[in-house]
Amino acid sequence: MEKKDAHRINNLIRTPEVRLVGENVETGVYKISEALRMADEQELDLVEISPNAEPPVCKIMDYKKFVYEQKKREKVLKAKSTQVIIKEIRFGPQTDEHDYEFKRKNAEKFLKEGSKLKAFVFFKGRSIIYKDQGQILLLRLAQDLEEFGKVEAMPVLEGKRMIMFIAPKKKK
Repeated sequence: MEKKDAHRINNLIRTPEVRLVGENVETGVYKISEALRMADEQELDLVEISPNAEPPVCKIMDYKKFVYEQKKREKVLKAKSTQVIIKEIRFGPQTDEHDYEFKRKNAEKFLKEGSKLKAFVFFKGRSIIYKDQGQILLLRLAQDLEEFGKVEAMPVLEGKRMIMFIAPKKKK
């Protein structure tokens, strides 16, 4: 028995009675010695569920099996969760046709892989006066990628960047 478990049992013993709940036991208030005897008869553990209740609530169960099943459940939930990957594509306000096509193909590939896309136009120096061109460029990209993803956030100017997010469409 570990030190921590012994401490918990000592705390339980200080209280003369506990409320017992569970499947294979009649719910009610029992003396601590009676509850421990019942747990021993069933070859299970007496586990304190709610120590702050008056009297403390305990349950007769197989504690190691409970911990094992809880870890197993967490592992399944972790396996089901997916991590969102965000890929970035950077344009200038006056990106020429060839560069645009090259970056569009990369964006298409990222969306097919299931990654989110963060497309932005970076304005250097005085090129901020071309923010309407940047917006047109990002909207054109959104229109070209319409069949692979949907626009999550329309182009927004943040400092010297105009940013737009595109999420991949769900596969059927």
